[in-house]
Amino acid sequence: MIVGTQRAENAGVRLAYEMRGAGEPVLLVHGLGYDLRGWGPAPDLLAQEFQVVLFDNRGVGDSDVPPGPYSVRTLAADAVAVLDAAGCPRAHVLGTSLGGMIAQEIALGWPERVDRLILACTTPGGSRAHPMPDRTVRAFARFLQLPLESGLRMLVENALADATVEGRPELVDEIYRYRLANRPPLSGWQAQAMGAVGFDALDRAAEIAAPTLILHGTADNVVDYRNSELLAAHIPGARLELFPGSGHLFFWEEPDRFARLVAEFLR
Repeated sequence: MIVGTQRAENAGVRLAYEMRGAGEPVLLVHGLGYDLRGWGPAPDLLAQEFQVVLFDNRGVGDSDVPPGPYSVRTLAADAVAVLDAAGCPRAHVLGTSLGGMIAQEIALGWPERVDRLILACTTPGGSRAHPMPDRTVRAFARFLQLPLESGLRMLVENALADATVEGRPELVDEIYRYRLANRPPLSGWQAQAMGAVGFDALDRAAEIAAPTLILHGTADNVVDYRNSELLAAHIPGARLELFPGSGHLFFWEEPDRFARLVAEFLR
């Protein structure tokens, strides 16, 4: 079952969300500049067993783009408002990249709403986390100087493993077409990015009570995969699964393994 786009609201900000499948609810929280369409095959794979709730963070897609910056705490409150609108008192929460920071904040600030937690290619943030690789720092700086089409393609290629870019050009083209068709407004992208820069949860990670699965590609050029090891060391009982040779968008590169590991953990 697929339910068309609906609207939640948090403090006057309208948030677009969709629901797919039936079963225990799983909230998917995406990363910087990506909307609910940016997950590749994973949502439909998970919807074979679960009720998948997808939404657009403020600043992208069909959600409002209020002035920034957006703190991760505010983005987490948006996600909780989506759960309210979707009629989910409690859900599994899966977040990737910036969405993984948001997912951590949901688990810390609204623990009663989180059943199980999945953190994908993300970081606890702060000065003690492994910093963003220089390659991506340079890519973000170049993005603002390039024509939009060239800049988006550069970011897509940077978010995939080098081997994927070389060996699977059709996947690069697929994600690039998605990015072109769903371009975030620059103001929303920047407002989200500023929230990510200010996030630091390492000292609070031990307070996460939800059973936690951490997933990361070892060829991630955007978030150093050693941050997944850092999170696993600080979140009590957390389980870590690496995707050798996959990049930041490993759920596009290996959707079947991604969905299988998530489903097994949620069962």
